[in-house]
Amino acid sequence: MLDKVKLALRISGSAFDEEVTDLINAAIADLRLVGISVPEVERSPSEKLGDPLLERAIVLYAKAEFGWNNDAERYRKAYDYLKCALSLSGDHIESEGGK
Repeated sequence: MLDKVKLALRISGSAFDEEVTDLINAAIADLRLVGISVPEVERSPSEKLGDPLLERAIVLYAKAEFGWNNDAERYRKAYDYLKCALSLSGDHIESEGGK
């Protein structure tokens, strides 16, 4: 997941790895806060979640929080919309037999 988010943020090298990892963890915690089932991510930088919607939500969260190109508000709205849609989806909610 780290590599995917860094690519989306247009970051190369490892100078921001800790900050980006914190953003990934915060996004996962925020999704879980509303009951969205997010599988555990291994610590491998190339590990992905296997669900394109969850991965996209994490990328949008990171772009909003990283202040990407002064478009943070646009990315925050896109993240909030996707989080709301995921929270209404029976496939992504823990209590309804999500993943």
